[in-house]
Parts: sequence; structure tokens; C-alpha cells
Amino acid sequence: MTDAAFWDDQETAQRVIRRLKYVKGLVDPVEELEQAMEDALVLDELAREEDDEQTRQEVAQRADVLEQRVERLEVQSLLAEPHDASSAFLSVHAGAGGTESCDWAAMLLRMYSRWAESEGYEVESIETSPGEEAGIRSATIHIKGDWAFGYLKSEIGVHRLVRISPFDSSGRRHTSFAAVDAVPELEGDITVELNDSDIEMEFAKSSGPGGQHANKTSSAVRLRHVPTGITVFCQSERSQHKNRALALKILEAKLYEFERRKREEELEELYDEKGEIAWGSQIRSYVLQPYQMVKDLRTEHKTGDTAAVLDGELTPFMEAYLRQRLEQKTGAANQ
Repeated sequence: MTDAAFWDDQETAQRVIRRLKYVKGLVDPVEELEQAMEDALVLDELAREEDDEQTRQEVAQRADVLEQRVERLEVQSLLAEPHDASSAFLSVHAGAGGTESCDWAAMLLRMYSRWAESEGYEVESIETSPGEEAGIRSATIHIKGDWAFGYLKSEIGVHRLVRISPFDSSGRRHTSFAAVDAVPELEGDITVELNDSDIEMEFAKSSGPGGQHANKTSSAVRLRHVPTGITVFCQSERSQHKNRALALKILEAKLYEFERRKREEELEELYDEKGEIAWGSQIRSYVLQPYQMVKDLRTEHKTGDTAAVLDGELTPFMEAYLRQRLEQKTGAANQ
């Protein structure tokens, strides 16, 4: 990087910088943890020599913090697949069930937004299609930050909600479904061939908040990749040109994932045991009535604190999934 000619090729230079950032993201936390452990050992030795109770308590507090950091690094070590370190585009789609499912989709969108914010990620809305009465039919958000896709890939699949419906005057219990998908934000070193002849493009007026400009101009862009049927809709920018560029970026990411999954024949690893996203093949159930329980049907991880989960406390479910995948791969390798 100190070479004067390093920046002559901007694309290659950016690729090297991204790779350096990725490697430093792996190495630096380990080195920092090693230093913190050495400092704690020195402090412990001092506490023993001086028989200092206050210092012993400080050592105990440091040990608790170090244990948490070790556990975090252990989980991060499981994120070793291509693009795990990437930012992610996450989409939520309401299933059959009208207003109930649209409301459930909105609850899921809020849940993932809260999780991302609590983990220090930046969240940007890409598009939202509101439901007719409440909630959303679909939405896509951009979750920016290291390892976002590595964690969010555990959420791909169908999510089921059981509750007393707030929209049913008779107070009956309803079951709703919504599908969640996630794709990594691709960097410049990955290319997917997109032919203009394979893409259908439509322009529309933006929906939802945005003022007079959003309502009067056809700035929203919908792209459909004809060979695969993959569709992307973007309305986050006021400029039609910017929406088109962002939609192409998301379409490229979705096509890359589509081809990778098809080539490796590992749909079951990215979704659920049946290898498909379909109603009745849910990966997780959220039961609010007659009892309260969130249970992942793949890992059996569960909790009775449904409010915390719906408020974004998802990391334990993600970590359980990542550990299970590692065990499955280790078991397959040993057979």
C-alpha cells in the first residue's frame, strides 16, 4: 500500500483494502484478547502477593468480561463461509392470511431492525409495500456492518406466529406466516453477468412517507430477471437513477446467491431441513397464546421471554444455529 503505484488501479486497491480490513477484523480481536488476559494474570499475581481483596474483586470482574469476549470470538470463528463478513440485504414477505400476516411481517421487520441496531449495525430501508389495512406485504432493509450476513443467514425461512388476533372482534386465536430472506452485499471482486435483454424494468410512484416528491414522481424502480423470475423493488432514493443502481446491486446479490445455492445443491443448509421456503416448513414458531414460547424447530433452542425476542434479542438463536451447522459439518467430515 505504500507503493506509489498502488492507487493506479483503483478497483484492485479497494479490493486489497477490503481484504486487509477483513483480516484485521479477525486478527485484532484475538491479539487484544491475549493482551487483556496477560494483564489480568499480572493483576491476579499482584492480588495474591499483596493479599488485596479489592484487587481480587477487580480480577474476578475482568475474568467475567474476558469470558464473554472469548464466547463472542468462538461464535465469530464459526462464520467462515464466503461472504459471512459482508453486510446484508434482508427481506420480509407476508404469507397467506391477509391483515394478520401483514401485521406479522411488520413485527418481524421491527424485530430485525432492533436486533441490528442493538448490535451496532446501520439499518437503511430499501423498499416497503404496505398492507391494505395494516402491516406490510413486503419490505427490504440494508443492514450495514461486518458479519451481518453471517448472522442473518440463520434467519432464512418461514416464521410462524400464534396469538389472539387484535383484528378479530371475537378474540379468536390465529396462526400467521411470513418468510424471511437474506443475501450478502457483494463486493467488487465478485461479478455476476447481467444481460440487459434478461431484465424487465418498470417505474412507479413511491409509496409510503416521502412527501410530495415521492407521490408525484415515478422514482421507484422494479426489476425482474426473466430467466429466474427474481424481482427487486427499490424506492429508498428520490432519484430514479439511484433507485435503479441500488436495485441492480440487490438483483446482482440475489442472482449470485441463486447460482451459488443451485451449484452447490445446499438449499437445505441455507433454509430448513426440507430445503425450501414454503408454508408449513417453518424454521421457528412464536407462540403468544395460550402460552408464551419462541422455539427454533431446527436447533430446539427456545425461550419463554417472547417480548425480548420480538424486541430484537435474537443472537442466542443465531448462535445455536451456527453451532449446529458446525457440528453437522464436522460430523459429515468424519463419516
